[in-house]
Amino acid sequence: MRNASALFRFLAPMIAAGALLGGCGQTTPPQPYNPDVCGASTLTTPTATTPTAGQDPATMPPCSVYRNPATGREEVVVKDIGHTALLIGDSQSAPAAGWPRQGLTALGYHVYYCGAGGTGFVAANGKTGNYINALERGDWRLPYASPPLVVIQGGGNDAGTGASDATITANAERLISTLRQRYPGATLAMIGTLALGSDHGGGRRTEVDTLLGTVAAKHGIPFVSVGDWMTKYELLKFAKDRVHLDTEGQHTLGAILGTKLRDLGLQAKDVQTQAKNG
Repeated sequence: MRNASALFRFLAPMIAAGALLGGCGQTTPPQPYNPDVCGASTLTTPTATTPTAGQDPATMPPCSVYRNPATGREEVVVKDIGHTALLIGDSQSAPAAGWPRQGLTALGYHVYYCGAGGTGFVAANGKTGNYINALERGDWRLPYASPPLVVIQGGGNDAGTGASDATITANAERLISTLRQRYPGATLAMIGTLALGSDHGGGRRTEVDTLLGTVAAKHGIPFVSVGDWMTKYELLKFAKDRVHLDTEGQHTLGAILGTKLRDLGLQAKDVQTQAKNG
């Protein structure tokens, strides 16, 4: 009995911390804590804190969780936010060495990722809502302060679940509006739906890529269409399942994406300055 009591006293703080992190009806902690931004040593069980009187939250240790009174949400203090890109995406963006992250890293950014496999503008995975629902109800912890670049990637799961053009468009526009309100100083960009191309069996995935390009154009957002890249760049030889790539494929596609983003003028500002100065 004494052993059981001792075990409970040992576990109680961890149980309480887990309950705090679960929040918003979720069974898993809100995403993310990224090693490339926060450092692997910080991936512990953080709790929301309040700065001491007069303290700037930006001076708190990296990966501190700050309950922002302006938003009412828990946010993460990110080291070097001025060189950080917020990436919202699905399983294409989730891997630390995924091609969207590699493309952004090539432009001089750290990457802070929000999202999960199986999600999209409409699609949810059972634990995490679709992009706009996850953002609004707090499934994700966003970075505190404003990153210079916010990139939205996805559409594949929406294609796979049969979401309509109207629903995808409505949710994408809600997401764009919410992100612009949350980060008014950030540049927004979009990456479409990786696919085979309309002449090679791309089907609904290619259609969704085209649809997202239309949404981006309507809102004046730089857009990288990837709806034919699997065949255009002969990536099928690197494919694990027609839409997900192996390590070599991730590297190849990341380099291509980096070039496309650079052509759109989206590299980090000090990288732009170095390029102009030769």
